Amino acid sequence: MAAADEFMKYRSPLVSRYASKEMAYNFSDRKKFTTWRKLWIYLAKAEKALGLPITDVQVQEMESHAENIDFAMAAEEERKLRHDVMAHVHTFAHCCPNAAPIIHLGATSCYVGDNTDLIMLRDGFDILLPKLARVIDRLANFAEKYADLPTLDLRGLTTVGKRTCLWLQDLAMDMRNLQRARDDLRFRGVKGTTGTQASFLQLFQGDHDKVEELDRMVTEMAGFKKAYLVTGQTYSRKVDIDSLSTLASLGATVHKICTDIRLLANLKEIEEPFEKEQIGSSAMPYKRNPMRAERCCSLARHLLALMSDPLQTASVQWLERTLDDSANRRISLPESFLTADIILSTLQNITEGLVVYPKVIERHIRHELPFMATENIIMAMVKAGGNRQDCHEKIRVLSQEAAAVVKQEGGDNDLLARVKADAYFAPILGQLDALLEPKTFIGRAPQQVARFLSEEVRPLLEPYKAKMDVKIELEL
Repeated sequence: MAAADEFMKYRSPLVSRYASKEMAYNFSDRKKFTTWRKLWIYLAKAEKALGLPITDVQVQEMESHAENIDFAMAAEEERKLRHDVMAHVHTFAHCCPNAAPIIHLGATSCYVGDNTDLIMLRDGFDILLPKLARVIDRLANFAEKYADLPTLDLRGLTTVGKRTCLWLQDLAMDMRNLQRARDDLRFRGVKGTTGTQASFLQLFQGDHDKVEELDRMVTEMAGFKKAYLVTGQTYSRKVDIDSLSTLASLGATVHKICTDIRLLANLKEIEEPFEKEQIGSSAMPYKRNPMRAERCCSLARHLLALMSDPLQTASVQWLERTLDDSANRRISLPESFLTADIILSTLQNITEGLVVYPKVIERHIRHELPFMATENIIMAMVKAGGNRQDCHEKIRVLSQEAAAVVKQEGGDNDLLARVKADAYFAPILGQLDALLEPKTFIGRAPQQVARFLSEEVRPLLEPYKAKMDVKIELEL
């Protein structure tokens, strides 16, 4: 019956359908509240080491119950107290009667709340960065494979590999931004109720050195190199802006890439993976919708929208802190990381199975290339002794006639046949095939791909080489 009850209430699809187990756990209640207990243990250990009357028995008792959380008791305590931190202080104290007097000693709610949030943000980035590295790696291999395959862009010819490098350039920027945001995170540390450390200064009888050492020791135990030197009751909410803005920027990149893939899929030039038994439409059996790219675009929009939350939260903080931030942050912080996690997992799955159809691309090029080649034809005629303006007029008239066939009659582009039939162009008829070779229109695209991959992309992936072999199988 309990399992059936799960379907009687709303469940976030971010967790129930999409997110990875590791990211879902990172923002879970178990991770959150076991981290609170670890922070209380770090505090007790450091206070003991600096001379406060805390015993080994008390610390050991706390350590032995760090993972043993009675969630039902905590929920009941919170219903009575209307305070989540004190509910868990009481719950922890219940199973640690000897340590009860020193749990949370000198601390404020934000000691566990904010420091845990910072740990979750750090660990969230550590989950995302290898995933982003794998997406970049798969696309780099794809770009290298198709570095010299000509394809149409909106204004001429490029190559499939060069287009992919434009995607990669944006992803590389995101990689650097995520790494910087992760490395810039500091610990709130041990700052007391309003950030002045007054309670700890009292505990240590005015010894400023011990208060600073306490902050340093707890920061180190939590795995951070630095703590913020000044805070209010909370760490600055600008930190959340910095973290989530990098994720929103990633969302913009992924939306652009997946929109391109959807457009190319519509042209039947490129397709994302399509499973043997996958159904593209309930009404049209032939359809092969780019479902994964559509999902990425849909979720990327949500990721972009979430960015407004930390901006508004930071802007409306009163003096040292107001309490209207917590409910919003319980939603915006986890959902941003969960959404970024989903779109990276999905994009990795796409990039591991992208299918290219060179013959379709070639047909599209053949259809448009005669128009693109007109400048080359004019230059060849001038070299053969023709007048540039006369040739331009000839090409203009023939191009308009060919365009009319394409647009009004639905026929093929016959500009080349018209050029061959016009005696004016007799001096260059033997050059036409060479003038219409697609690879003469792609410039240095292959060389740009090779240099970009070797100088900017591959070095960026070096720290993640050990994590490159993980493949993504989407459950939904």
